[in-house]
Amino acid sequence: MLVDVSLPLNRTVEFRAVLQKGHRFQVPRLIRWEFKMEPNQVLRVRVGLANGYHHEYFFGRINRDGRLTVPKLTLGLLQDRLDGKSLIGCALEVQLSPV
Repeated sequence: MLVDVSLPLNRTVEFRAVLQKGHRFQVPRLIRWEFKMEPNQVLRVRVGLANGYHHEYFFGRINRDGRLTVPKLTLGLLQDRLDGKSLIGCALEVQLSPV
């Protein structure tokens, strides 16, 4: 008999992701499986440019397809650091924390 020892996200997890069109990024499958992440779980998300020191926080929920959408305001604040250039295709440092 197998015992299920996985828990919902109960600690901070960090990873890097590429910003896709629609201002979304993919949460790695291993992280989703390890913590059995559900679409109804609210997360505190920190995103920043991979080679930058500036980051922004927002609250979000993971979609059924394993993606998170970055709000337009948060995206606009990050774009100000790049003189208005598009962030699509840029690497992001992402930190997910429980609320």
